[in-house]
Amino acid sequence: MTRVALLCYIIGGFMKHRRLIVQAGCLTVLLCGMARADVHVVTFDDIVHPASAQLVERAIRVAEQAQSRALIITLRTPGGLVSAMREIVERILAARVPVVVYVSPSGANAASAGFFILISADVAAMAPGTNTGAAHPVAVGMEQDRTMYEKAENDAAAYIRSLAEKRGRNIELAEAAVRTSRSYTETEALREGLIDLVARDLQDLLAQLDGRTVRRLGGETVTLRTKGERVVRIEPTLRERVLSFLANPNIAFVLGAIGLLMIYFELNNPGAIIPAVVGTIALVLALYGFHLLPISLTGVLLLIIAVALFIAEAKIQSFGVLGAGGIVSMIIGALMLVDAPDPAIQIRRSIAFAIAIPTAVAMIVILRLAMKAREQKVVTGDLGMVGLIGTAETELNPEGQVFVRGELWSAVASSRIAKGERVRVVGIEGLRLRVEAVQPLEPPRQTSILDVARNEERS
Repeated sequence: MTRVALLCYIIGGFMKHRRLIVQAGCLTVLLCGMARADVHVVTFDDIVHPASAQLVERAIRVAEQAQSRALIITLRTPGGLVSAMREIVERILAARVPVVVYVSPSGANAASAGFFILISADVAAMAPGTNTGAAHPVAVGMEQDRTMYEKAENDAAAYIRSLAEKRGRNIELAEAAVRTSRSYTETEALREGLIDLVARDLQDLLAQLDGRTVRRLGGETVTLRTKGERVVRIEPTLRERVLSFLANPNIAFVLGAIGLLMIYFELNNPGAIIPAVVGTIALVLALYGFHLLPISLTGVLLLIIAVALFIAEAKIQSFGVLGAGGIVSMIIGALMLVDAPDPAIQIRRSIAFAIAIPTAVAMIVILRLAMKAREQKVVTGDLGMVGLIGTAETELNPEGQVFVRGELWSAVASSRIAKGERVRVVGIEGLRLRVEAVQPLEPPRQTSILDVARNEERS
C-alpha cells in the first residue's frame, strides 16, 4: 500500500504542477540547444563550377538548419565559371548565418572567381602567405569581339563594386582587380580594407572572430561567439566528389578520348566486348562532365572534323597530311571546347597535345590493321586450303595422297604426278583435295580467289 500511495502522490504532484514542469523542460531544451551551437567549416579546394557550387549551397543549408554560430569556408581556387560563382555569391548573401570566407592554407590563393567569393563574405580573412585578386576577364581561344569583351569587363566591374559596397570594402581596389588584374597579398588586402583580418590557422581565426560584430545585409548586427565552440566539418558527399571530378574539363576530355578510342576499336574488331563496355562508360561520364560545363559548338565541330581526318588518313595515302590536319584540328578544338573566359576552367594545352597525338596515331593504326585483316586471304575452311603447297606422298594417277599443312590428305590430280613432287591445292571436294603439279622452276605463289573460280569453271 505504501508504494501505491507514493505513486499516487507523485502523479498528483505532476498534475498539479505540470505547467511549471513543462516550462522548465522547454527552458532546459533551449539552454541545451544554445550550448550545442557549433561553428561549421567546409573546405572549398577546387575550381569554381556547378559541382562546387552545390557543395557550398549544401554547407550553408546545413549550417542554417543547425543554427550555427557561423559557417567558415576555407577557400583555395584558381577561379572558374562566372555562372557558378554568381550562384555561390547569391547563396552567401542570402544565408541566415554569418559566412566567413578564409583563404588558406599558407600558399593558397583566391584568384578570379575566388576573389568575388571572398569579397561577398560577412567576414573576409586570409592566412599568411596567401594572395587574391586577378579577376580580369580573359578571352577564350582567339581574340574576342571588342564590344563583347568590354561588356564582359564592365559587367564584372559593376558586380564587384556592388559586392564591395554591400560589405563595406575598398571599392576602388576591388574594381582594380577586375579591370587591371591587380593582385594583393594578405598584408596588402588587410591594409587597403579588402579583407577584415589575417589569421594563422583555424584556431587563430576562431579566436579573432569571437566577440566581433557583423552587420548583415538586412541591417541587423550579430555578435559572433566562436571561441571554444565545437568545430563541425562538412565533408563533400560521394556524389559531390564524383561531380567535382567529372566537372574538371581536363578529366572530361581524357575520358572522352578514351571512350571514343575504345568504341572505335570495338567497331573495327567486333566481339571484343571489353573495349565496348569500357568505352561506353568512359564516354557517358565524359558527356555528363561536359554537361556541367559551357560547351562551344565550334570546338565540338573541330573535334568531329579531327576524327574524320584520322579515318581519311587511314584509308587514303596522303603522306601524313590528313593526319597532321586532324591533330591540329583536335588541339584547337580541345582548347576552344569549353566556352569560359577563365583559364582555370579550360582544357590545358599540355593535355590537348598529350591526348591529340596518341589518339591520332591509335585511330590510324587500328583502322589500317582492320583494313589489312579484311584484305587477307582466308586461312580457314575450304578456301583456306586453296593455294597451299604440299608434297605427293604417293603417286597420283589420278588419285593418291598428299601432305599439306602438316596433314595427310586424299587427293586427285588432272594428270599423273610422281611421288615426292610438289603439288598445289586448287580446290577441295568434300574430304578430298584437287591438286596440280608445281613446275620445278615455278616459284610458289598464293592462289587468289579468282584462280579458284577459273579452276572451278574448267572442272
